[in-house]
Amino acid sequence: MAEFIPPGTRWFDLPTPFPMKRGGALHGARLAYETWGRLDADGGNAILILTGMSPDAHAASSDAAPAPGWWEWMIGPGKPIDTRRWFVVCINPLGSCKGSTGPASVNPDTGQPYRLDFPELSIEDAADASAALLRGLGIAQLACLVGNSMGGMGALSLLARHPGIARSHVNICGAARALPFSIAIRSLQREAIRLDPQWNGGAYDDAENYPENGMRMARKLGVITYRSALEWDGRFGRVRLDSDRREGEDPFGLEFEVESYLEAHARRFVHKYDPNCYLYLSRSMDWFDLGEAHAGDTARGLAAIEGVRHALVIGVKTDILFPIQQQEEIAAGLRNAGCDTRFLPMPSPQGHDAFLVDEERFGPAVAGFLRALPAAALPSGKVA
Repeated sequence: MAEFIPPGTRWFDLPTPFPMKRGGALHGARLAYETWGRLDADGGNAILILTGMSPDAHAASSDAAPAPGWWEWMIGPGKPIDTRRWFVVCINPLGSCKGSTGPASVNPDTGQPYRLDFPELSIEDAADASAALLRGLGIAQLACLVGNSMGGMGALSLLARHPGIARSHVNICGAARALPFSIAIRSLQREAIRLDPQWNGGAYDDAENYPENGMRMARKLGVITYRSALEWDGRFGRVRLDSDRREGEDPFGLEFEVESYLEAHARRFVHKYDPNCYLYLSRSMDWFDLGEAHAGDTARGLAAIEGVRHALVIGVKTDILFPIQQQEEIAAGLRNAGCDTRFLPMPSPQGHDAFLVDEERFGPAVAGFLRALPAAALPSGKVA
């Protein structure tokens, strides 16, 4: 088992013990994060970015880590999230293998990786850990909380569990609860990993005994849902591989360009993400429902959010994993909470992953929202 930590990563030690929502507690846990820009004296210009399941905290390049980040075109001087105005923090979620404590980390009680001894992980745990980091950085209230995909879930949880923690919110391709289709896909991904004999009940290693086939299948399933049928058709059509690129004598081997793309993408991923972390984070999304504390009423859970004055909710019309009706639900709920909310349905053909690649649409939308935010003085209240 291995952790995959990019250069430039910084760490924050979580309080010990750190209680988990579904029971148990972590000792000696930490969060990985990176920052860009300069924090104002009053701490009022901070933006927090909560990521999807796979990314690390390296959202953009910096002097300490000059390699391009996963949202390089979004963050930096003169970019949509302009670091000349904003102090930006990006967190690697609790439970990941990209620097934050998770199943691949060493359990201080045993000196061995946690593996399946890691406590049951929820979106709410990641939200509470994020709040602790903000307190540690001296940030009483965020100017804006940005969450995309799984990070959109985490952002809503953070707003609900820590009232007043942000003045504004950008939710991109997020959800207030997991829907059956998404649960079904993630369930198949987890099953593919667990049915690989090399998974061995979570007791694999990084060499010969590694569930590579399970991880390949899980990643392929994920990539298929991250993009849209429109994009698959436009990029690949029915183009077949040249004969010298086919898999020897296997009568059912790779034949089409789209198959080759999925295989190459999966192989690049499998040894760069820990399988047990994948299982834990995937399940945490399935469990999430903001309405859980409101008799299962998600609309009531959204309407109960306090302190957010302005919000931008962006969905993608071709997104099948977090379909656009989920972002409509978030926007309606935030309006019911008294928040001035704009809902923006994007026609991007790239599906769920559009926010990572559709610079021409997402860049101006985020830039315009942040540019219009008032430079409000920090209120006297503290983080809950």
